[in-house]
Amino acid sequence: MAYNNYGSGFQRTTPIVLNLIIINALVFLAQLLLDKSIQLTNILALHPYNSGVFKPYQLVTHMFAHGGFLHILFNMYALWMFGSILERVWGPKKFLIFYLVCGLAAGITQLIFTDDAAVGASGAIMGLMAAFAYLFPNTEFFIIPIPFPIKAKYLVALYAAYDLFGGLHPGAIDSIAHFAHLGGLVMGFILVLIWNKTNKKTFY
Repeated sequence: MAYNNYGSGFQRTTPIVLNLIIINALVFLAQLLLDKSIQLTNILALHPYNSGVFKPYQLVTHMFAHGGFLHILFNMYALWMFGSILERVWGPKKFLIFYLVCGLAAGITQLIFTDDAAVGASGAIMGLMAAFAYLFPNTEFFIIPIPFPIKAKYLVALYAAYDLFGGLHPGAIDSIAHFAHLGGLVMGFILVLIWNKTNKKTFY
């Protein structure tokens, strides 16, 4: 995925985004090293509240653990691409609050609507995508293998539709936390709508 209307694919990484990527990478490395001995992923994952292994801290830790290399690769790429721009718009403190709140909302939504364990930053990332689509709706993205650009507002709408369908009609081998994605996305829209009322800048 790449975009061509705002910023550059070679933009400088902002400090909070960089630190989040480093933390996620270190946690993933720890998972690889410690899963066989102490089942670290199981400790960090968000478990159903009635499972007997749910702990409140998992609402935070689950968003820094991942289920595989491609999982963390795509999430961190999206964090860098959308987050670096949003951190410049809001500043580091406000961006970090936004990211964590969206991740928490994703975890809570997962607990309410499913009985599955979950790991990953995807819920927080979906919140970033929602905010980006609101602030920069006409930014165009090129997504392989689609041969034409798609605007941010339509891209997020497609992701939302996919997650809604996947959440309501889960497949037998579908391991995606669709409702967590939707929870993060909805919270992202709510926050950016509230914040935009106090910031009258217009973005294109």
